[in-house]
Amino acid sequence: MSRSGNLDRRSFLGVTLASGAALAFGRGPEVNQTVAVEEATLSRLQAWMQAGTLSSRGLTERYLARIRALDQAGPHLNAVIEVNPEALAMARELDSERRLKGPRGPLHGIPVLLKDNIETAGPMASTAGSLALRGAPAPRDAFVAQRLREAGAVLLGKTNLSEWANFRSTHSVSGWSGRGGQTRNPYVLDRNPSGSSSGSAVAVAANLCAVAVGTETDGSIVSPASSCGIVGLKPSLGLISRAGIIPLAHSQDSAGPMARSVRDAAILLGLLAGPEPRDPATDAARGHVLTDYTLGLNSDALKGARLGVVRAWSAQNAGTDDLFEQALGVLRSQGAILVDPAQLGPTKAYEEAEQTVLLYEFKADLNAYLAARGGPADLAAIIAFNEAHRAQEMPFFGQELLLQAQAKGPLTDAAYLKALAQCRSAREDIDSLLDKHGLDALVAPTGGPACLIDVVLGDAGLWCCSTPAAVAGYPHLTVPAGQVAGLPVGLSFFGRAWSESLLLNLGYAFEQASGHRRPPTYLATAPLNPVHGRRG
Repeated sequence: MSRSGNLDRRSFLGVTLASGAALAFGRGPEVNQTVAVEEATLSRLQAWMQAGTLSSRGLTERYLARIRALDQAGPHLNAVIEVNPEALAMARELDSERRLKGPRGPLHGIPVLLKDNIETAGPMASTAGSLALRGAPAPRDAFVAQRLREAGAVLLGKTNLSEWANFRSTHSVSGWSGRGGQTRNPYVLDRNPSGSSSGSAVAVAANLCAVAVGTETDGSIVSPASSCGIVGLKPSLGLISRAGIIPLAHSQDSAGPMARSVRDAAILLGLLAGPEPRDPATDAARGHVLTDYTLGLNSDALKGARLGVVRAWSAQNAGTDDLFEQALGVLRSQGAILVDPAQLGPTKAYEEAEQTVLLYEFKADLNAYLAARGGPADLAAIIAFNEAHRAQEMPFFGQELLLQAQAKGPLTDAAYLKALAQCRSAREDIDSLLDKHGLDALVAPTGGPACLIDVVLGDAGLWCCSTPAAVAGYPHLTVPAGQVAGLPVGLSFFGRAWSESLLLNLGYAFEQASGHRRPPTYLATAPLNPVHGRRG
């Protein structure tokens, strides 16, 4: 543990501001030290830039300063795997464009971080955290990166992740990659940040960027968002194109926004969503895409809303159960009608079928991706690379899942088709439950407080309610719901396909009524018993 891991919050903020001043290089108006960037919303940042109080270049410098002070030094969060060397030039050009033509929209001049499995053309690598892909540059922007550029965002850098989207080992540690090392939870530094979008969640929580983009196959947006005290949305399958994103499984993969507020997540979603020819799954989104997901946000949205309380994940953790009951109290106080309990189908059966689907699809999808990109030829070549570089790639855990995937046959195998059908049954289970009780959405605790980073047992202490929505390809939103022993916990809203606007509205009303978002405190450790205590 670094000695600076014991610094208090005030000391860290002092380091951050000092670093920001050092980056100014005497430019004066480029860096306005009177503006408190920490916790600033997209709307607030845009207002400052429109008023001339802050420039995009100054804002970018401030975030780069925080990355130096908190990520590369100080508590060494290790969330940012690479900073874009062109970020300041992009910001300068966008400042000039604002003066000449005005802003393109709500993301003009805003620094955004991207998960390292999202391709970007130019100087940054796109590796899924694997050293095997470090020397193979991406040929073009992923659709997500392209949309961000078109919206006038500053591509600030790439975030660390659980290598191969946490599909490498049965004993993996979330937030660890061969290329990036271990990302740490900013609330308590010896705690797991959850994954696989670990770096994106930590960066947003620690104010290293305005917003970030993560990806999810099952829990990889909502779980780290919950563990790091931010808002995360896993959209319906096909709402956002996966073109140019290193795949895990095409039947479940999705990119999604990670932000400090529901409104900011809604803004980012509107800029990323839409059909795109390179991803056939987006054809299903036609007629379901909104250009502005903020229009429906209403602090009274819970009044009269019918919500099903899914208790399948209760009794996992005493502190989480208490927070969940408090959250249900907030929902009731805001006029929500709770159906409690609303029993969802056999989630264990989903998980077993899902593992089969992921093994088959990972092999097929990754082989197709690598054939088009160049570099390692296929999954077998990745496995061989890891064996040849064990000291760098496998110092703590192996590649059991890669080996299991390599042993699978084609997507025409009966075992795969049976498992896929079982996963798809989650759609009927969710829809029928909503229909039976006339529900708008389902609510559940997203997961428990972060467990210890443990290179022996891996992620054994992590759990999340993500699987039903993940295997169904349905949307899932998590919003901060409080803390257990200084560790954040989220409240989940999930429902039918294409119900993002409804979920965001419900989550916004809960957020406004509860106000649980808190900046991280960078504690060295936390008490164990209140975190892991169980009922019964």
